[in-house]
Amino acid sequence: MVKILAITNQKGGVGKTTTSVNLAASLAAAKRRVLLIDLDPQGNATMGSGVDKRSLHHTVYQVLLGSRSIADVRVASPAGKFDLIPANRDLAGAEIEMVDLPQRETRLKEALEEVAGEYDFILIDCPPALNLLTLNGLCAAHAVMIPMQCEYYALEGLSDLVNTIKKVRTNLNPVLEIEGLLRTMFDPRNILAQQVSDQLQQHFGDKVYRTVIPRNVRLAEAPSFGIPALYHDKLSKGTQAYLALAGEMLNRYFPSAEREHDDEQKLEA
Repeated sequence: MVKILAITNQKGGVGKTTTSVNLAASLAAAKRRVLLIDLDPQGNATMGSGVDKRSLHHTVYQVLLGSRSIADVRVASPAGKFDLIPANRDLAGAEIEMVDLPQRETRLKEALEEVAGEYDFILIDCPPALNLLTLNGLCAAHAVMIPMQCEYYALEGLSDLVNTIKKVRTNLNPVLEIEGLLRTMFDPRNILAQQVSDQLQQHFGDKVYRTVIPRNVRLAEAPSFGIPALYHDKLSKGTQAYLALAGEMLNRYFPSAEREHDDEQKLEA
């Protein structure tokens, strides 16, 4: 059964798009069928997947307004070996245009029903805001992954996001749960980062992924080439961290999947 995961945090610059693109590529490398949905008007996940957002005629914008289906706008990521529902700046106007539409919060969920059976994982890269676009992502998802930096302000924002998820679960999507908290851009030399990391583990327990994403130059470089870090430098610490995250996720869903994933990576290497 498909697992639909919204990757969200209302705070910008915490690694949502980096996580979305590199996790999609890592899961695809593990022979899973993956669809990545770019729900951010900036279109960074689209560009990072090797698709030029400026040349697109149809995007997730048309899907949300109901003029196109998911199958109509779906493209293959030439760089990441997964499928992509792209976005560009047209999406910025969708929130206003959707206000008077019926079922405005669940339009993405309804559109996904057409293709959900074709995938093992559907990842939704949400914008850095708690708006109608993010709400569509949360209503379509089974669970939420929250990338966050280990700093004081991140803890404050996390409380707001958890409350929003509870409200969505109560009123719109009863199956929604927090899949996990992902520590990103982590620097083990930073004492504050270690303290915040410890607090997260104390309060959220096994909801905190064991995998930690380090601050890594290769992860930052890869988008400028329009490719996931896996195909930019597969031996970098950042790439290895996202491969480990994919293995950890697969191990949650499939028995012995983490070991199988490691074996596949060794074969590909």
